[in-house]
Amino acid sequence: MSTENEGTEVPPAPSAPPVPVDAPAASAPQASDAGAPTTPIPPVPPSTSGGAQDPELVHAGPTPAYGSAEGAGGAPQYPGPGPEGAWPPPQVPSYADGGAGGAGGAWGSSYQQPAPKPKNGRGGLVAAILVAALVAGGLGGGLGYTLAKNNDNGSSTTLSASDSGGSVKRDAGTVAGVAQKALPSTVTIEAESTSGEGGTGTGFVFDTEGHIVTNNHVVADAVDGGKLTATFPSGKKFDAEVVGHAQGYDVAVIKLKNAPSDLKPLTLGNSDQVAVGDSTIAIGAPFGLSNTVTTGIISAKNRPVASSDGSGSNASYMSALQTDASINPGNSGGPLLDAQGNVIGINSAIQSTSSGGLGGTSQSGSIGLGFAIPINQAKYVAQQLIQTGKPVYAKIGASVSLDDSSGGAKITEEGASGSDPVEAGGPAAKAGLKPGDVITKLDDSVIDSGPTLIGEIWTHKPGDKVKITYERSGQTHTVDLTLGSRTGDS
Repeated sequence: MSTENEGTEVPPAPSAPPVPVDAPAASAPQASDAGAPTTPIPPVPPSTSGGAQDPELVHAGPTPAYGSAEGAGGAPQYPGPGPEGAWPPPQVPSYADGGAGGAGGAWGSSYQQPAPKPKNGRGGLVAAILVAALVAGGLGGGLGYTLAKNNDNGSSTTLSASDSGGSVKRDAGTVAGVAQKALPSTVTIEAESTSGEGGTGTGFVFDTEGHIVTNNHVVADAVDGGKLTATFPSGKKFDAEVVGHAQGYDVAVIKLKNAPSDLKPLTLGNSDQVAVGDSTIAIGAPFGLSNTVTTGIISAKNRPVASSDGSGSNASYMSALQTDASINPGNSGGPLLDAQGNVIGINSAIQSTSSGGLGGTSQSGSIGLGFAIPINQAKYVAQQLIQTGKPVYAKIGASVSLDDSSGGAKITEEGASGSDPVEAGGPAAKAGLKPGDVITKLDDSVIDSGPTLIGEIWTHKPGDKVKITYERSGQTHTVDLTLGSRTGDS
């Protein structure tokens, strides 16, 4: 990132006027110090409605594509956090006054010799006192040195400062220790479509064969013939290809071409055992700033999240881990670690406002509400993608409303594209569910909407048996249901 001053040159300080004989020399006015250059705060676009904006969930990345040939280090195509070379520091004004804000003359104006000060005996007295003090100070110092020298019998215990602070040891349980171990196994992913569009996200090493786990929306631009690269913190950069991607889960797996033999996969934790208040560490490339580490805690579990990248494509659903670790666009696909360095989630979405903070888009910065796909779910999805290249989803075989005002997940009267709302012979039909039924619980999890039900179902595997609680005609019923399966995103 350039730090050169690209603004107007600072005007030179004026030359000092001639110094008259027997007169005190005048000091040349000093040019104001421009200080260290700072990134200006981008203007916030005015709200179109004039009122408070409703929050919405957006993907935490990828960072939008950059328009210059410099890639992720160039100037972004939107007004964002300090594009490279876009900030001249404040100019030093050419003052019209004396430089002190008063009514003085301009720089270079005629010099007025100061009037001589009246002499009196007080100045001489002060000088005499100062001389006496200096003499006394010198005398005291000399006596002190002499006494110290006379008492030095060769057994001096004089202490000196150490040349070194000692070796710095960072325990494995500290944030620095976790970051030091985990960073070499994370990558910054750059995805580019055939038309040159794309962005930056994050991923982490899944196995020694070169598979990298990330978000689907990070690599989506490179799926159909685009370009994909992964760069390690060491600077080593590898071409990569998409092995498989799951739009609904928002999980993807890529594989490094000519993968090195010394890859160290990150250890996967158990997201079911995570507790609210547990420490978290997020690694990613927010706004293209690779290898960034942030910390926080788990602030909630099983948070129903339906997120979208704003492109109009199908949303992703998850029963997410919520964290206040700072997550921004570009963090997507990166690992969310526990205090021991185990991966407990994949950073995927952030809470945002509809007005946005970057050029009016919905990708504003972190407000302390980030969401991660639990690693237990992501691990299963990644393994399916590596084995078959396609995702496998659990299902109940019924269409539900995505409206969140029904107090549950209501089975619609008509299915998608005119299909039956309850699949004939499917799991819901076998369990006796009908159009109009409102599902309120799945096992012990409260269901308050269709997206909540979808996210909860997708935490399970096909073949799992679950207990469904639903309401029909004001009556509550409970039934056991065996989840079916669906392959692919279509």
